[in-house]
Amino acid sequence: MQTDVLVVGGSAAGIVAATTAKSHYQDKKVTMLRKEEKVLVPCGIPYIFGTLGESNKNIIPDAVVTDKGVDIVLNEAISVDFEKKECICKDGEIIAYEKIIFATGSVPRVPTWLKGADLEGVYTVAKDKAYLDNFYENIKNVDDIVVIGGGFIGVEISDELKKQGKNVTIIEVLPYVLGAVFDENVANKAEEVLKSRGVSLKCGSGIKSINGDAKAKSVTLENGDEIKADAVILAMGYTPNNTLALSCGLELNKFSQINVDEYMRTSVKDVFAIGDCASKRDFITGKTISTMLASIACYEGKVAGSNLYGVNKLKNAMGIVSMFSTAIGDDVFASVGYTKMSADNEGLDSVHVEFTNIDKHPANLPNAKPLSVELVVMKNSGAIIGGTISGGVSVGELVNALGIAIQTKTTVQSLSMMQVATHPLLTSSPVAHPLIKAAEMAYLKLG
Repeated sequence: MQTDVLVVGGSAAGIVAATTAKSHYQDKKVTMLRKEEKVLVPCGIPYIFGTLGESNKNIIPDAVVTDKGVDIVLNEAISVDFEKKECICKDGEIIAYEKIIFATGSVPRVPTWLKGADLEGVYTVAKDKAYLDNFYENIKNVDDIVVIGGGFIGVEISDELKKQGKNVTIIEVLPYVLGAVFDENVANKAEEVLKSRGVSLKCGSGIKSINGDAKAKSVTLENGDEIKADAVILAMGYTPNNTLALSCGLELNKFSQINVDEYMRTSVKDVFAIGDCASKRDFITGKTISTMLASIACYEGKVAGSNLYGVNKLKNAMGIVSMFSTAIGDDVFASVGYTKMSADNEGLDSVHVEFTNIDKHPANLPNAKPLSVELVVMKNSGAIIGGTISGGVSVGELVNALGIAIQTKTTVQSLSMMQVATHPLLTSSPVAHPLIKAAEMAYLKLG
């Protein structure tokens, strides 16, 4: 078959790239090639195991792309001939194209050194509906579950499994969960919430082995502790799905991601890469980083999809501003850019301030919660380079507002004078709005 734009991959990055391409180049035929019959909402996967109760409630409908005029082909790309501009599929079908976008995503990390990782009862959090359906069915009748990895996926799936009455233990090699994203004071808050909800934590010691004959029965930590396990979930992060890129000889960086420029173009003409499989640069240092987020993938999909036939939409962000958030019950924890620890590790000359108030006013209103904002600010310029917010559900959008401030190089002086809309049931008091007060504190601290 023949198409003008071929997008390989059907998750967040691929969806946005395909629909953006069709919007900008309406006379072009845009085709999405994917191997999955149904595509899951990536960030919603942990909730299949608790709140949602099944994967069918976590599906991205095909209409999201087909209603925009994008064709979907269910097949698997196994190689691409860049000279002939042909993509060869698993069943032998050949798709000719003008432009091709690699949006192959990522796959769960399974360390080759981990003994017992191949035992029955050991699972990953794969972005595969059939796999997850089998996984969920198999653990319905088990009691003791060990989750290896205390990052966002590990924390969220643990909390969801606890809702099903499971005995859940998180193993985390760092001193505390979520330690790759939050400073210790915020991570400790998250730990206390997890513990209050019945999740056991084993931090500060990594996994040594998964034990059992044919089936997993326990895990042994590096410190010698052994924990009973009817099932083990590997939540140890993800690696770029670069199998297709490797077969084509595309350039990869040190994180095994496809090298791209500011407009998501690879070293090969008319070949683009976006999302988890593509390289990233930090917004402050310009260093290559390995951050993988659906929000970043969607942004990159817009960049690639709008610039396929020449740069007509200048990219205004010179690097990635990483934004993370998670909810444990009614408690929300989010961060954007640098934390105090990561700024110090990078040698950035910065100041750190924190302000806490209640997220409603007056504080006696039902369901009012403390709302804490921490800012990381460059000493010389006053530019905000990071922040951490914890509190109730309002945190989710407040961290996005802070992200916009960072991307636009807003200073704490400007932020401290920001005008905001407030309402007793929805926001903190305008007299002491945490975001504005934190900015004011930082401005005064800078002198």
